[in-house]
Amino acid sequence: MGSSSNPGLRDITRKAVRTRIAEVSIDLFAQQGFDAVTVEQIAAEVGISSRSFHRYFPAKEDAVIGDLVPWGEFVRDAFAARPADEPVWDSLHAAFEALLAQPNTDEQRSKRTMRVLTSAASLRARNLEKHMLWASLLTPLAQERLTGDLAGLRAQTLVQASLACFDVAMTTWAGPDETMDAVELLRRSFATLAPRNPA
Repeated sequence: MGSSSNPGLRDITRKAVRTRIAEVSIDLFAQQGFDAVTVEQIAAEVGISSRSFHRYFPAKEDAVIGDLVPWGEFVRDAFAARPADEPVWDSLHAAFEALLAQPNTDEQRSKRTMRVLTSAASLRARNLEKHMLWASLLTPLAQERLTGDLAGLRAQTLVQASLACFDVAMTTWAGPDETMDAVELLRRSFATLAPRNPA
């Protein structure tokens, strides 16, 4: 019985170390600039070796972006759970809103992370990878809900536009002087591009 619990304990420990590395990385990036901070600096601050850092994150960009797959799958599953007769645009909005409804224990750190994310070209490129991955998860489901000519094109357009709305809402929310909450900013962003004839 004891041995069966060990993998769970290891997973918990690994997650705690990943979280600590990410927190230290983001703090250093926010203070000194992403390009100025090295993996060696981060590792020294955490108290691990550079090799150990790379066991948790392949590159320092990953310490900011994190694992893209689980959150993309969360949005996909939230979309799939929406009523089949709901307009695709409304379902996409609801799916991203469900993501924002997840518990956030440190809003200021989340905002700092978003500001770091937009501060360097390599991070913006990784964010584009997020777009591509999440779009690949959402587009087939959106296309299943559409009929008529060019259903694939329309699905891709709606999904890519929804990702842009999400990014705009989050970067606006992360601004130092922004007081509106992320959910309301997301609502307004989606409303700006709401189709005249909902698909």
